Amino acid sequence: MSDPFLPIECLGIVAFAISGAMLAIRKGMDLFGVNIMGLTTAVGGGCLRDVLLGIDPPQMLRDPTFALIAIVTSTVFFAIVYFNRSIPSEKMKARYQLVLLYCDAVGLGVFTAIGVETAVRLYPNGTLFLLLFVALLTGTGGGILRDVLAGETPSVLVRHVYAVASLLGAVAYILLRDVLPPNLATGCSALVTVVIRGLASHYRWNFPRITQAPPA
Repeated sequence: MSDPFLPIECLGIVAFAISGAMLAIRKGMDLFGVNIMGLTTAVGGGCLRDVLLGIDPPQMLRDPTFALIAIVTSTVFFAIVYFNRSIPSEKMKARYQLVLLYCDAVGLGVFTAIGVETAVRLYPNGTLFLLLFVALLTGTGGGILRDVLAGETPSVLVRHVYAVASLLGAVAYILLRDVLPPNLATGCSALVTVVIRGLASHYRWNFPRITQAPPA
């Protein structure tokens, strides 16, 4: 593969595969389930993006490299946990949540940046809505599929400004694409998303929500 964005894409694949595998293990899934969850999380957003943009067949079916990376990552992670099983302490549980958070944030940032870069490349005169929608779908699509398969409410609907972090990362790319080299603009876009996602989690930034049903 001669894709100049290969290193950053591989980082996103590994990060999302780990987040999918971690959730699958927590849900008590077997090795096959862990692999499916890791694979779906890692390549799901890219597949949805390709289908939306009319890229036929999707990239993952034309070149299985990313799918193989996701499967290997999920398998290795499963093996590490399997052979080091013990009763988790509160400290380990907190560390688990932290790893899951930052793997998810890195995956979100990388695929947001790749998504908006792909949309700009294919539709250089595309509307702002198109560019942002493709970026958001690419960044959050895999996580949405992961959460649905695991029987959880998708993070994008309930977690600390999850979608907003993705959108702001995409905006950063759009503003920087004519100023910086493509690789650097993509990296900055991913970094903006990761930083905002991390800050939102640390400071518990949330949109208003109704925590209980109003009285009848």
